[in-house]
Amino acid sequence: MTDIPLSTQTSVAGADRKGWSTIALRWLLFVMLGLFALFYLMPLFVMVTTSLKSLEEIRTGSLIALPRSVTLEAWRTAWSGACTGIQCEGLRPYFWNSVLLAVPAVLISTVLGALNGYVIAQWRFKGANIIFALMLFGCFIPFQVVLLPMARMLGILGIAGTIPGLIFVHVIYGLGFTTLFFRNYYVTIPHELVKAAKVDGAGFLRIFFAIFLPLSLPIITVSVIWQFTQIWNDFLFGVSFSSAGTQPVTVALNNIVNSTTGVKEYNVDMAAAIIAGLPTLFVYVLAGKYFIRGLTAGSVKG
Repeated sequence: MTDIPLSTQTSVAGADRKGWSTIALRWLLFVMLGLFALFYLMPLFVMVTTSLKSLEEIRTGSLIALPRSVTLEAWRTAWSGACTGIQCEGLRPYFWNSVLLAVPAVLISTVLGALNGYVIAQWRFKGANIIFALMLFGCFIPFQVVLLPMARMLGILGIAGTIPGLIFVHVIYGLGFTTLFFRNYYVTIPHELVKAAKVDGAGFLRIFFAIFLPLSLPIITVSVIWQFTQIWNDFLFGVSFSSAGTQPVTVALNNIVNSTTGVKEYNVDMAAAIIAGLPTLFVYVLAGKYFIRGLTAGSVKG
């Protein structure tokens, strides 16, 4: 039986130490990520558990304790009975206001952004870069700057204090972002495709619908998720350009939390906050991986 050379034994021992150090580092990373996840999810845990408790249990129990007796009364009150001022209809009518606002605004801004990005990226014209730069500049104008001119414009158009007025505001403000997404995605598509389609006699819209739109699913997903999140979570435009009966769910949530008289119903407030945030959470859970794929497919290139 031959002896194993010393150099071989040393290299094997070194490989074992390296393997154990890699495993230890990996476990340390997992533990740190787990702690960060727990820290990040703790507010949501507190919100959910508080919404499932009665007021008596909230007053006498611990903030992070599980409910001793689960009750959905706070959820029912938040949905259809909580007061948002002089009216006690809960979040239900305002939730549907946000649906009526967000869905058309997302669709319109996405379609217009796709057309704008298609034109700027593939149909070169004089001043295209200047127009694109101005649209990008519009993305970073603070909301507060446009409140007065936007209110004036809505009054001139006769849609102030209405859901169509809010749709118009969000389409205009989101157009810069959607144009940016689609333009940076379309510049990665070879221009030779457009040239070949032109040779075959295809026009502007035919090229867009037959070539570019079928390739746009990743960036459409990015645009829809981005716009839906921004519109649904918006408060400033909602409180500035809406009136009684047309307010979005974020404004109603603020009114529920701040207009409570007597005993503060923390369980109702927590349930209302979760209800208001569920649609965006649902969108991210359902399509979050497609959002990342869309970004890496070219939406931040160019």
